[in-house]
Amino acid sequence: MGKNLGLVVIVLIVGFGIGRATAPDPNATPTFGKTGLPKNCRAVIQANLDAWAAKQYSANDIFLSIERNCGQNGYAWDL
Repeated sequence: MGKNLGLVVIVLIVGFGIGRATAPDPNATPTFGKTGLPKNCRAVIQANLDAWAAKQYSANDIFLSIERNCGQNGYAWDL
């Protein structure tokens, strides 16, 4: 029984590792919608950095946007 349990644990660990390594990363590249608005967090961050560099928004506004869109319960996670 102990030998089989050890084998099952090893197979589960290897399977988890393979699944994790081969799963697609939705934030690997910035993604924008048809309207040009960012659809994932990588695009949200870049759009915010560009807006800050262009002095369109303050740093505080940028951080609020990042929190709203990419924070723990951010809107960009559901897209």
